[in-house]
Amino acid sequence: MHEVADPSGLARLLLVEDDRELATILAGMFAGEGFSIDLAHDGQRGLHLGLTGRYNVMVIDRRLPGADGLRLVSSLRRKAVTTRILVLSALGEVRDRIAGLEAGADDYLVKPFEMDELLARIRALCRRHLDGAECLPLGTAELDLRRREVVLPRGKRVPLSGREFELLRTLAQRPATIHARDALRTKVFADTTGESVVDTYVYYLRRKLGRGVVRTVHGLGYQIGAL
Repeated sequence: MHEVADPSGLARLLLVEDDRELATILAGMFAGEGFSIDLAHDGQRGLHLGLTGRYNVMVIDRRLPGADGLRLVSSLRRKAVTTRILVLSALGEVRDRIAGLEAGADDYLVKPFEMDELLARIRALCRRHLDGAECLPLGTAELDLRRREVVLPRGKRVPLSGREFELLRTLAQRPATIHARDALRTKVFADTTGESVVDTYVYYLRRKLGRGVVRTVHGLGYQIGAL
């Protein structure tokens, strides 16, 4: 499992880019969009982070000192890293894009690019990872989507009721989002009219898992926390 949110609840992104000025701009933009960023400026460092870290998505430049970006992508795939990868490259011929995808990239964006398009592609890759995941991160714990249980760091499992699971999954699928109570009541508890039902199930989750599992954002609603 290589997709995860960091203990602050933010989605994690690995950026491998040797152009330090561009890397600084991109890292600042990603951070402003709710990502926790790890940054590498060469292929060797990128490979180390890619193998030892856990990310929602990786953005890898094709031309890197010490290693070609596509070689880095291939190395990660050979090591069974399944994190979604977007390759950035000034090489935009059809054969170049095909080479990127065949190396194991999930998407390929040609430089120069629009920042809004890059962000849209990153968000799409994050959604695809969440949709296909068997677990969702909860800091150092995970939500097992098949068994509807929370898996704590030492392997202890905490079973959830149906509504506890649906509420926790809804929050964990969008870790950077603050969910209004009314929106949660409509999405998770559609057949329940009581206005306090969301607060009640947040209380149940905290009683089972600790207060940190769900954050209260006063005046706005709830956000996934961390265990």
